[in-house]
Amino acid sequence: MDRSVRITLFALLLLVLLVFGLVIARQVYLVGNEEPEPAPVLAELNAYVYDEPRELVDFTLTDENGETVTRESLRGRWTFAFVGYTNCPDVCPAAMANLRRTDQLISNELPQPDYLLVSADPEHDTPEKLKAYTGFFGEHFHGYTGDLDTLRALAKSLSAVFVHREADGELLVDHSAHFALLNPDGKLAALIQPPHKPEAVAEAFERIYAWARDNRERSGS
Repeated sequence: MDRSVRITLFALLLLVLLVFGLVIARQVYLVGNEEPEPAPVLAELNAYVYDEPRELVDFTLTDENGETVTRESLRGRWTFAFVGYTNCPDVCPAAMANLRRTDQLISNELPQPDYLLVSADPEHDTPEKLKAYTGFFGEHFHGYTGDLDTLRALAKSLSAVFVHREADGELLVDHSAHFALLNPDGKLAALIQPPHKPEAVAEAFERIYAWARDNRERSGS
């Protein structure tokens, strides 16, 4: 084969490889730098999803096992958080029962979330009492108690509030009734407002998880 022909073929081969490499590099770049999809609108499920999950306040509390927990303790899994108290006569038992039913409805193919009761009555909600209370609803149910001001601050970062009052000598606690969904980064991803239908809560979780997963894949992380 003539030397000039070999050089021409070699140059063409290099050009083809260069073009192929540029195409591959462009695809890799695009996959890792696509604009994230906006948060899904789930108004029909009584859910509001944040485009950018919100950082929780830093805290140090005690869980139902008497172990110290911090904001970092919430990383690594999805969590439904609810502000309430074990002596609550109506709202809390209904909410916890709805979460238990939600837990049963979430597909085994999805990450299995935890369910967290943030106490609004730490004077009475000892770790032992929280363990007995949350344990009734299932193994994925947990509770946090501790300093009242710290609990108030955590509740506020979950977009929740609680107020103590007395009625006939009894302590009553008025508190928010929504579920706060935390993502595996320990950040507030969504709020799910009452009335809570377990089927709707489970569907909201599935759709929020799918959206978060797809955006993570787009970002290449």
